[in-house]
Amino acid sequence: MDPANRPLVSIIIASFNAADELPNCLKSITDLAMENVEIVVVDGASTDGTTHILKDLNCGQLRWISEPDKGIYDALNKGVSLAKGRWLHFLGADDLLLPGFKNMLDVLSDNNTVYYGNSLPADKIPQGAFSKYRLAKYCMNHQSILYPAGVFAQYKYDLRYRVFADYALNMRVWGDTNFKKKHLDIPIVTYNLSGFSAHVVDHEFLNDRGKLIRKYLGFVIYARYLLKKYKTRKIPGGIDPGFIT
Repeated sequence: MDPANRPLVSIIIASFNAADELPNCLKSITDLAMENVEIVVVDGASTDGTTHILKDLNCGQLRWISEPDKGIYDALNKGVSLAKGRWLHFLGADDLLLPGFKNMLDVLSDNNTVYYGNSLPADKIPQGAFSKYRLAKYCMNHQSILYPAGVFAQYKYDLRYRVFADYALNMRVWGDTNFKKKHLDIPIVTYNLSGFSAHVVDHEFLNDRGKLIRKYLGFVIYARYLLKKYKTRKIPGGIDPGFIT
């Protein structure tokens, strides 16, 4: 593709039987009237009318496919292969973009920088900048991140992890010094806390988490994580908010 015609951002949405939620998600994007942004919907062969909504939508920015897949992250990997943008952003069909997302577009400049903002509800999701150590402790919100396309020239979502493939990918990216990371204190998305990840336990990721931290974030971070995990378990009444055991 001619670089002059390449979209600045591709917003990739995985959907399956989301006819009740997807229209609001798409409207939250189109209402921002953003130029140089494409929308890529990867639908998992829905049977609830989702495809009829996509067919009837009059939006020149939209491209979509509908076919069976192996879950959310398989759909997102397919979306990556379809996307043409210099940066890639990921949404669930039940998430909503906020006006702050449009402000993020003004700062996108370095093709080797991961830019990320904040998410709502702010009292339920860890906010602010993430260091390697903070990432070892907490899963950052996937929908708050705009990745340069170069990230996915090297990495893909690991389909072994049904819920936390994005967390595993972020460990690899934060451990990769070839990519800079820049946080902007801007809320850019409302995240649905009652979605797939709220109801499914990712045993494979939980079993591998320590190994992933050590491999991609380093031994010092791994040792600090183990100490934090030990201390947290000693706290009467539970565990730090956001800390995944």
